[in-house]
Amino acid sequence: MATVLITGSNRGIGLELCRQYHARGDDVIAVCRTASPELSDLGVRVIANIDVADGDDVAKLAGELAGVDLDILLNNAGILRPDTIDSVDFEQMLEQYRVNTIGPLRVTRALRKNLKEGSKVGIVTSRVGSIEDNSSGNNYGYRASKAAANMVGMNLRHDLESSGVAVALLHPGFVATDMTGGAGVPPPDAARGLIARMDELTLENSGGFWHAEGYTLPW
Repeated sequence: MATVLITGSNRGIGLELCRQYHARGDDVIAVCRTASPELSDLGVRVIANIDVADGDDVAKLAGELAGVDLDILLNNAGILRPDTIDSVDFEQMLEQYRVNTIGPLRVTRALRKNLKEGSKVGIVTSRVGSIEDNSSGNNYGYRASKAAANMVGMNLRHDLESSGVAVALLHPGFVATDMTGGAGVPPPDAARGLIARMDELTLENSGGFWHAEGYTLPW
């Protein structure tokens, strides 16, 4: 049995990750800003009132988890504020950086003492953060924040390697959540793929950028 911590766990992909890890017998710690009824009903440990963009909240999370070993840390929390070159709001762009880019780094650093040799860190990023794959433009804030999240993940790959901790950058696919307006792949399918990728993660393939379906993505 593994101890798995998942941020952004109250709905969408995060909720489904909690459900599937719990169903297979893992000890799940669900972190979110506000617990949903669906999350509360799962029977997992819920730590609510945690905003990954807030340093005090993340410090509080680290305090609550003092002495708890984590086998898997999945940085799933994220936000999307759609924009175009004409509509981009720079404050919203910064908001996306704080959650999507700084959030995973803030959480991982705060919980570094909870990670041990063999632990794994996942960052749920997006292929829209790929510079090579960008063929459509728009979504300046989201794209840039995810590209930066990929760099954060690669840095963590190098900096955590000596501790025996592997890091994965994971694209869940275009998933039917509130973020996408309900269009796309069902969350259970996306979560199943993300869990499979985390299961396959080792120090040898640490730092990879993978689609949930298993193939690598261009930077």
